[in-house]
Formats: sequence, structure tokens, C-alpha cells
Amino acid sequence: MLKLHAYWRSSASYRVRIALHLKGLAFETIPVHLLKDGGAQHSAAYRALNPEGRVPLLVDGDFKLGQSLAIFGYLESQYPAPALLPAEPRLRARIWQFCEAINADIQPLQNLGPLGYLTGTLGISEEQKLAWIRHWIDRGFAALEQEIAELPERAAVFGDTPSYADCCLVPQMYAARRFGADLAKYPRLAALSTRLEQLPAFVAAHPEQQVDANS
Repeated sequence: MLKLHAYWRSSASYRVRIALHLKGLAFETIPVHLLKDGGAQHSAAYRALNPEGRVPLLVDGDFKLGQSLAIFGYLESQYPAPALLPAEPRLRARIWQFCEAINADIQPLQNLGPLGYLTGTLGISEEQKLAWIRHWIDRGFAALEQEIAELPERAAVFGDTPSYADCCLVPQMYAARRFGADLAKYPRLAALSTRLEQLPAFVAAHPEQQVDANS
């Protein structure tokens, strides 16, 4: 069985859980608490598994892989049905672009590492930290809202069934709500996320449904 080392509230873990559920793959979650006792991701035992010291980490037999988008690519090649990427090259590229806009431009700037540096080393206040987070969410969501405005309204971002773009959108929306972002400015994105969150795979992947929720 696949094993997923993850933290319940981690956006990157959340998006991989969604993908696994959409593909109907059985997996065991192994919690990695990112806060308790300085963070289990920094422990020698976990670093031996994943030298990057991050979550998620997917283990498939003797194969280990971190980084959520790399995991997406692996799942698509090893477990191709149901497909979460279209065959058409340009649409496939647009989906990867959407994923990277969240994975590279928004989500890393709300991670524990950068936020800890801002508050610990640079000494910014909690209010300033939240302003920082919201700034980058707003910058990224404004671009994505504009980019999808030209698309017909469908059940998912790029069609009638979810793709990896949707796996990335929903966790970032969850985080945006946590940090108090004004989502009224992004009606298409917010409406899409609300619809997607009702689907069984997204419900099962929700942070509050995880074995380590609120731990």
C-alpha cells in the first residue's frame, strides 16, 4: 500500500491527498507533526527518509518521492487511470501553469519556514505577518482569476472533471480562509472551490478529516 507522510493542515499534503482519492488509490497516512517539539520534520528519523525535511513524502514500495508536483507526475505515470491530466498538450501545459502559480508563487510564502524567519529573525508583528501572507495570496489569486475569466464556467477549473489544477486550488482556498483573505475579490475561484469541496474525494482529503487533525 502507498504511504503518505503528511501533516493535516499542510497545503501540499492536502493537494496530494486529493489526487490520491481522485485516482481511487488506497494509502496509509503517517502523520508528521510540523509544530510539536520543534517539528518532527527536523528529526533524524524523518530526515533519513526525506533529507529535504518537508511534507508530503510519498512512499511506494522501495521508492520515495517528495514535492507535491513531482508526486503528481509520478502518480500520472504509474497510475494513469483515471487521468488527472488531459492528452491535449496545450491544455495540459495550462494546467501545469495553474499548479505552479500556486505551488511556486503563493503557497511557499505562507509556509512555516519563511514565516518563522519573518517573525523570529526580522521581528515583524503578527499583524504584519498576516499582511504579508494576504499580499501574496491576493497577488496570485488576482492573476489566476483573470486567467480563468476567459474560460467557460465548468464543474472544474479546466473542464467537467477535476485535474491537478483543482487539487491545488482547493487547499490554497482553505489556507486563504484561515489567513483572512478577502475572497469576494475572486468570485470565479471561490465558486469553483465551493463546488469542488462537495465532491467525495475532496471531502475525504479535507484537513479536518485526517487522523492527526487538530493534534
